[in-house]
Amino acid sequence: PSAALFIRCAKMSLSFASPTVVSALAAPMALRPAVQSRHLMMSAADGMEGAAHETGFKTWDPLGLADLGSPATLAFFRHAELKHCRVAMAAFTGWLVAVSGVHFPGLCSFSEGVSFEDISKLTPLEQWTAVPMLGKAQILLAIGIIEHQSEWKIKPHYMAVGGQPGNLKGLKSFWDPVGFTSKLSAAKLERQRLSEIKNGRAAMIGIISVLIAHNVPGSIPLPINFPAGASFVLPL
Repeated sequence: PSAALFIRCAKMSLSFASPTVVSALAAPMALRPAVQSRHLMMSAADGMEGAAHETGFKTWDPLGLADLGSPATLAFFRHAELKHCRVAMAAFTGWLVAVSGVHFPGLCSFSEGVSFEDISKLTPLEQWTAVPMLGKAQILLAIGIIEHQSEWKIKPHYMAVGGQPGNLKGLKSFWDPVGFTSKLSAAKLERQRLSEIKNGRAAMIGIISVLIAHNVPGSIPLPINFPAGASFVLPL
């Protein structure tokens, strides 16, 4: 009886309540599911370059890595991806040159009498091992200088407001000494940036594939006899 009385009193209270009050109380309850569903569907990576035909023009991020931190974190992830893309494209091209036997004429080291022809007869990673220590130090120093300049000279920083991940235009003499990009329209530049990301992602898969191909027979579906040897070597 007490429960029935309570329900009857509640109904009477609602019947006398102002429609405005009732709608105000009901509005947050009605809007909350829509807001939650919209929040679940959005990603910090939505709208970023890199989404194309392969992913249905949608950002492919099944683990939700783009939402792990702040916008600066996402900018760091994109900058790191572009760096890996560029290094992988250079590495894969270098691998193809190394296995082809193409080499520079003359000596790689005058002091040690090591010629480029001698190095070209080795497997790709053995070629790096055969480079004299001073030559390795020069290569690593050049990489370090480029890395330092790209992190400290270009303003605004790619993680700051107004910065652009992967943008090396501040290093004018290194980035585009011939001036190809200055002659491209905005649409063509956008297409070239997308091509860089897509080719870089393919190159990352490619260089990993050739590194393990001779250790895991049949790991890649290509009838190529990959040279035997270590898959990884120390930098120095």
